[in-house]
Amino acid sequence: MAGSVNKVILLGNLGRDPEIRSIQSGSKMATFSIATSKRWKDKNTQEQRDKTSWHNIVVFGDGLVDIVEKYVKKGSKIYVEGELQTRKWQDQDGNDRYSTEVVLQGYSSNLTLLDSRNANNNIEDQAINTDQTTSNLENTASSKNTDSSESDDDIPF
Repeated sequence: MAGSVNKVILLGNLGRDPEIRSIQSGSKMATFSIATSKRWKDKNTQEQRDKTSWHNIVVFGDGLVDIVEKYVKKGSKIYVEGELQTRKWQDQDGNDRYSTEVVLQGYSSNLTLLDSRNANNNIEDQAINTDQTTSNLENTASSKNTDSSESDDDIPF
């Protein structure tokens, strides 16, 4: 094998509002969980069955964390691309614990908001890559606003 790949792609809904924290370096991080579901028909009973899986997501990078903080909330439908990481930590009793998370950090990450942009329920997928800065997002927003009534929106896309 010449190399390796560590890439996770998920499309799901947030189970709770994101939690934003400051880390020792002074930067911010966001954590939240995404639910993904699969549905099938049971061959024996002919009943519809489904299974929901929960995935812990960690986001680094002040620009992307700011977007998560402002526009992502419980129930939001999002698409994420990140890297799978397992970290070891100790609980209050000193026991070793392990957490596996999808980490969005650097240029290989992607967060796409899939919810509707306005109250008219016009679905418009918006990608926010980690290589974009907040000012780039604001410039993009001003170039996309053609109607003056949309300029009152607080959303930068």
